[in-house]
Amino acid sequence: MAAEWLTSAILIAVLTTGFGHFETVRPWWARVTRWLAYLAVTGLIGHWAGRPWTFRWIFALPTLGAVFHVIWCRRHGINPLTAEPRDGYEQLRRR
Repeated sequence: MAAEWLTSAILIAVLTTGFGHFETVRPWWARVTRWLAYLAVTGLIGHWAGRPWTFRWIFALPTLGAVFHVIWCRRHGINPLTAEPRDGYEQLRRR
């Protein structure tokens, strides 16, 4: 189970560092809670379903999130990589 936790921690570190500057609307406690829930589900899947399913979870959830993000941004006229126009992006996040 150590490999799953290490992979999840690396993924969290990279994603938080790379995309954290877009999280201007959500409070810090909500961001931390989201990652703790992700780690909790990772542990539960690892315990009950085994390593193959855990790695599917670890990689599938961010992939699905990225696909949703790109589609959502395109539909609302926001650049999915730069979140421009920034005002429009933040206004949509506050809804």
